[in-house]
This record gives sequence, C-alpha cells and structure tokens, in this order.
Amino acid sequence: MEAKERSSDIAAQEMITRMAEAGQQNAWDRLELQMPQCGFGKQGVCCRICAMGPCRITKKAKLGVCGADVDTIVARNFLRAVAAGVAAHSDHGRTVAEVFLAAAKGEAPDYQIKDTTKLFALAEELGVKTKDRAVNEIAVDVGKIALAEFGKPEGTQFMAKRAPAPRQELWDKFGITPRAVDREVTESLHRSTMGVDQDYKNILKHACRVALADGWGGAMLATELQDILFGTPYPGRGEVNMGVLKDDEVNIIVHGHEPILSEMIAAASADDEMLAEAKKVGAKGINVAGTCCTANELLMRHGIPIAGNFLNQELVIATGAIELMAVDVQCVMQGLTSVASCYHTRLVTTADKAKMPGIEHVSMDETNAYKTAKELVMMAVGNYKNRGDVYIPKHKKSAVGGFSFESINYMLGGRFRASFRPLNDNIINGKIRGIVGVVGCTNPKVPQDLTHTTLTRELIKNNILVLTTGCATIACAKQGLTNPKEALELTGPSLREVCETVGIPPVLACGSCVDNTRLLVSCSELVREGGLGDDLSDLPVAGACLESVSEKAMAIGQYFVASGALVVFAKEVMPIFGSENVTDYLFNGIEKDLGGRWAVESDPVKAAEMIIEHIEAKRDALGINKKAERKLYDMDDRRALAIE
Repeated sequence: MEAKERSSDIAAQEMITRMAEAGQQNAWDRLELQMPQCGFGKQGVCCRICAMGPCRITKKAKLGVCGADVDTIVARNFLRAVAAGVAAHSDHGRTVAEVFLAAAKGEAPDYQIKDTTKLFALAEELGVKTKDRAVNEIAVDVGKIALAEFGKPEGTQFMAKRAPAPRQELWDKFGITPRAVDREVTESLHRSTMGVDQDYKNILKHACRVALADGWGGAMLATELQDILFGTPYPGRGEVNMGVLKDDEVNIIVHGHEPILSEMIAAASADDEMLAEAKKVGAKGINVAGTCCTANELLMRHGIPIAGNFLNQELVIATGAIELMAVDVQCVMQGLTSVASCYHTRLVTTADKAKMPGIEHVSMDETNAYKTAKELVMMAVGNYKNRGDVYIPKHKKSAVGGFSFESINYMLGGRFRASFRPLNDNIINGKIRGIVGVVGCTNPKVPQDLTHTTLTRELIKNNILVLTTGCATIACAKQGLTNPKEALELTGPSLREVCETVGIPPVLACGSCVDNTRLLVSCSELVREGGLGDDLSDLPVAGACLESVSEKAMAIGQYFVASGALVVFAKEVMPIFGSENVTDYLFNGIEKDLGGRWAVESDPVKAAEMIIEHIEAKRDALGINKKAERKLYDMDDRRALAIE
C-alpha cells in the first residue's frame, strides 16, 4: 500500500516512505499483517466472558453455551466497551482531582491555582462557601467534593445538574441519572457477567448511565479542575505538524493525556539552568512538542507546538530528531519500543499504572513534580550528542486553539455582558445552520485524517460551525482548518460573515478528548439562552467520529446520544451489527426514549449530507426555517396594540 493510501498528511507520507525504505514497521504494517481481521469480533458476536467459552454466534450455533442469544452477547460487549472508555476518562479525572487537592493543601507545591475566577464559580455551584475564605481553603473543599464524585456511596453526579431540567427529568424517568463513577463502571462489569443481566434493552440502558457518569461526571470534572489548576484556555496561536521539530535543538515529545506531567516538562524546558546545559552540548535550545491529547492541552494553554496525532507517534521518532519521548497514559502504542530502538530516542514511561517492558520508568512524583520534570529534561539534553541522521519533514501549519466555554462566552459578549445570545441569534436567523462536534482518533483502516478533514470542509461549506477535540483537532489543524485565514476561504458566506465579525475560525479547537464536556456545557447554555427549544434534543447539533480507535470514543458517543444528540460513526468501528435488535434500538428506538441516536456512515461526504439533513429537520421542528412575514404597522394597528 502506498503512503498516500495510508495518510492524507504530507509529512506523514514522507515518514511512512522512509520507514518502509529502512525496513521499520509501523501501525499500518501491523494492520496489514492482521488481515483478515476476525469477522466475529467485528460483528460483536464473540463472547469470552466465562470459561465455558469463548462462544461465537453463527447460523449453526445461535446460542452460547450458557444459552445467551446474540442480542445479549452484542449488548454486553457494547456495555463493556463503553464502561472501559468511561474508566479511562474518569481515572484521568481522578488523577487530576488528587493532584488538585494536593496542590490546594500545599502538598504538591509546584502546582498552583491559576484560575481563581473559575474556582469561585465552581465552588458556588458545588455549594462551597467562598466569603472571607482563602483561595486554597476553598480549593480544598472543592477538591474533596470532586474526588468524592468518583466513589461516593449515595447520590448522583453534581455536574449532571448542569443539563437542562427536561433532560434531567428524562434521565430520572428512565432511571439513568448517573451515580458515583466507580459504581457505574463496577455495575457495568457485574451486569455483563455471565448469568446476570440478559435483557438487551436493560443492558443498553445501563450503557447510557455509565456513559453519562463520564460526560456529566468524571471527564467534566477533569476539564474543570485542569482549567482551574493550569488556566482556562483562551484563543492563541501555535504550529502543527512535524515541521515544528528543530534540527539544532534538543527535541522532547510529550505524549499521552494527563497534563500533570506535560505542564511541568514545559516549565522545566524553559529553566535557565536547563537551557545552559543544552548549550553546553551544542544545542541552541530545548524544543518541547506534543502528540495526541497532551499536545492539545499544551497548545491551547501555552502555544507549545504539536508534532502530530495518534498515528504520528511512531513517525515522529523515525525522524531521528527526538532526544526523549515521555509518555503517561492512553493511546501510547507498544510499537514505540521497536521504533525507538532503531534510533537514539529515549522512551520513558512516567505513570505507575502504565509501564512498558524493557522501557525505563521515571515515576511522576506530584509532590516534587518540577524536580522530576527537570530530571527528564536533563535526560534529553544528555542524549543530544547521540543523534544520528536526522530527517525532519518541513510541513507545518499555523493554528488557533483554546476555545473553552468561557472564552467563547467572552468573545461573544465581553467581560460584563458575556453571553451566548449572539450565537443563538445567528442560529435562529439561519446564518449558522447548526453546530457539529467532529471528534476522535485516527485509525489506520482509513487514510489518516481524511474523514475528519473532508467532513469538516463539507460542513463549514454549508454554514455549519464545527467544534473539534482530540486527534480530530490535530487532523484539521494540519490541513489549515483551524487557521482563520485559510479556513474562511472554504466557508459558506453567512457563517463566514459571523466568524469574521467575531474574529474566530469556522472550526473551533476545543481541546483534548475529556474536553468534549465543553461541548455539553455549551449545548446546555444554548438551551438556557432561549429560542432553540427546551432540551438538548431540540438543538440543531450533532457529533461525528469517523476514525474511532479507542473505547473512550464509544463512551463519548454514548453520552452524547443519551444527552439527546445524533452521533455518526464509521460502520467499520461499530461492533454491534451481529444483532438486529441491538442495532435497531441504538439507531432508532433509543431516539424515542432519549431523543438522541447513533448512525453509521463511512463516507465523509455522505456523513455530512446525513448530518445536514438532521440539522435542517431540527430547524424545521423549531420553526426557525420559516420566514416570518414582515408587517408594516399603520396608525390603527398601533392604537390596537395592548400595553401591559
């Protein structure tokens, strides 16, 4: 397979070709060796939950050994995938809550509360008193409440109260208001154990509940606490793609998801002592760049460049220019070990829950975080002299990132009149037809970045505002779609008019995977502002992830569906088609219950058409597609007006 068939990213194409010439393996090569992949797994009809199996449903064997039918097996597998995604996102949130609390207590002195305004707002929301109290005292109470959300023995998620009242009532009606995050994940595994829940609809109902515990719980808390601890993002410029690497500087790649590590490495790399050490070994400086979601965190808060997304992680090392890659959790390929062994790159794990065989480990000590970060930076500096041949693709793009809920609110109304009113008005008057979240991973089963960027171009061309997170953000940024100058040339006239007036691109980079919760908060604000219905399911919005890889994407999709949105995935990554009943419920029946639904379409142009049709149907239902007749009042009409 040619490089162009593997990736739509020009820099990636160059590195794929070079790795092939060098006889080095990457994710695309490993995918080819796996072909044909298991058809039973793709359909979701393989069950290995108990030792009587593994069982697989066929025309010959329509039941598992225990008697489980295809509906039960597919539903259980779906629930377990969603629960695993929730566990990953929410454990990220738990780690942030623990560090947040330690910082507030003074036990992690290298971390400081940076956004006191957001702290006070969250404290008020959680019922924490703020009057005549010190910032850290307030933060301790907030941290304790946040940490308790993961394992409290009773009650429901505080953040779920942010949803519109009709949505909360609907969740209560169906018994899916999320309780403690850990409880929902544990119950997911229990329900899907052999001999427990065997009603596919009941199983799928709990998939909603556990997903909501992420979207309106663990992941939302992660975003809120990260903003308070590291600063709420506001729009700023950065550069994206492998051209950000420097051939005359020490290059450090931070990769993973938790900014606990990357924030400290970013600070340590600018330390005068570290810079002096770099000059001693002949380097002009220290260059930190990110891959995957950590990259989004750093760009939107500090303008630190992004080297690439998920499928770029091996290619970045193959440039020969990386002195050190420090990884924490999630989306870290084990294949990095073999690629790093071909170069001088030091690959270092930092999270005790995420080690790799044969790879050195430096435990991230939050109580002495800056010292740990300096140790890692010095490892990189010391490795600079070991460089061999270097090849850095020159491709990079300017990008704008950092569109948090707070920054959008501010840009629309200023400090004293911050409001979503202008956004609502422009959706109502049709200049903006609707809003779509284009999110998720990059999957080697399709040309890298192609579906994200093609879908995004189709949407903005049709005057639909796009919000992106995760690897989809980086995909769009690599092709200029988060750069106002380039993207506005591809944008429909009415959306372009609004974007130019406000000073934003038509594609808003909103952060990492956990930051999908910013989209939920923004949708709730659209409802609260008025004129677009009473519930999230009334809004002309949708979500799409056509290059899904992780179970986290399943969790995200499910919490958006359970919140009332249409979510479109590629057919190849939805392992549910072995059951007609499960498929029919997730694509149709669930909409009758909760107002949201799943859909599949692998072609990004057709997916755009599907989404546009959905948005126009929502606009029709709201009555905002009708042109109101303009009436000119004469004096008799004016006299007839009733004044209350």
